[in-house]
Amino acid sequence: MEEKEKQIRLTAGEVGQLWFQYVNDSSSICVLTYFLEKAEDAEIKPIIEFALELSKSHIQKITAILTEEKNVVPHGFSIEEDVDLTAPRLYSDSFVLNFLNQMAKVGLTTYAGSVGTSVRSDIKSYYMDCLTETMQLYDRSTELLLSKGLFIRSPSLPNLEEVEFVKKQWFMLDVFGEKRPLVAAEVDNLFANLQRNALGVATLTGFSQVAKAKDVKQHFLKGLEVGNKHIRLFRDKLEESKLPAPMGWDSEITNSTTHTFSDKLMMFYTSGLISLSVGYYGTAVSQSFRGDLSAMYNRLSLEVQAYAEDGANIMIKNRWLEQPPMASDRDELIRKKNQL
Repeated sequence: MEEKEKQIRLTAGEVGQLWFQYVNDSSSICVLTYFLEKAEDAEIKPIIEFALELSKSHIQKITAILTEEKNVVPHGFSIEEDVDLTAPRLYSDSFVLNFLNQMAKVGLTTYAGSVGTSVRSDIKSYYMDCLTETMQLYDRSTELLLSKGLFIRSPSLPNLEEVEFVKKQWFMLDVFGEKRPLVAAEVDNLFANLQRNALGVATLTGFSQVAKAKDVKQHFLKGLEVGNKHIRLFRDKLEESKLPAPMGWDSEITNSTTHTFSDKLMMFYTSGLISLSVGYYGTAVSQSFRGDLSAMYNRLSLEVQAYAEDGANIMIKNRWLEQPPMASDRDELIRKKNQL
């Protein structure tokens, strides 16, 4: 790092992004190490290894940056505390490959956002490297899914034969219960959100089988109810337009009930899945012209946020929710000073 760069303090956005990425990657190391330990497919193993090496590299680089800036390094997660590598297999290799593919998609969005919020040149360069690496992970996992016949494509639409313009409000509104066919963006969002929920339901099914604490298990079971409800709604919307909907991943979970991941780690992952849902539902609202779709996504977002609050309360009660970087509480500092 150049001398002049050292004199530029990290912005709130840069510190926040680095902090969250450290915690996320430390959790990924735990999960990916377990996946690699249980993997049997010789073609999938290298993909898991690649993803694991990326997370380890990120941890090293972020630790160096935060230490240089005299910021405390988050506690995050560790293999010793948060995963039992001797536990039986919980998910199939096919599930793991799809899981990696979906997480790579999320990473592409997240790292692109991090580039956009970074000001210091070394931080921008770091996130550009992360973006390039994640593109490679997405490409490799997608190609392997395709070669194995596991990639689930979104529905195709008829070719456009001429330019048309909207002539009636019927395009936007649900008049007397009559709905027009879905447009391309609406199809894509319904299909993608259905896929993400199906993967989330499978993940939570595995979590609920191996959770220790009763309230944590109940939280996962509640998540399964919410996720399955959303899947049904998305599937119904697709079927209204005579479009196919993807199947679930229930068959890719073993019957293991042996402790595998710590409740803290599983709650963290569940919290992350919830945050993703809220973000993707918000995007779907902005790209849905039909009023019934916008209303549905807004309603489901509120439902997911209420579920998120329940999860946060469990994490706070158990002291599992690590506090991210925050602004100084000036009023509290003044009160302490006056008490001296």
